[in-house]
Amino acid sequence: MITLYGIRNCSTMKKAFAWLDEQGIEWQLHDFRKQGVDPKRLHQWAAALGWRTLLNTRGTTWRSLTPEQQADMTAGKALQLMEEHPSLIRRPVLEADGRLAVGFEPAIFASVLRG
Repeated sequence: MITLYGIRNCSTMKKAFAWLDEQGIEWQLHDFRKQGVDPKRLHQWAAALGWRTLLNTRGTTWRSLTPEQQADMTAGKALQLMEEHPSLIRRPVLEADGRLAVGFEPAIFASVLRG
């Protein structure tokens, strides 16, 4: 089963939902707002993709952090912030049979889903 991790009302997530539906691909949603983020899974993603790839520095949650919270970012600090504020995780995170993609790009999704 394909799982999309993110926030249901995010516009990028909605594009991913529509694309998957158009391709006839079954998927399930893990909504960070309702279900939170599993720290173990977050650390696995960071190990596979890099914490910088996962950290969303373009959203309102990032802008709402204090300058001290944003300064001197390290992997540990970024992961702690993402655990505390799951909306800091770039969306969507696609998991399919152990393969991952972050952000929505149709070509990348297609490649990941082909295996």
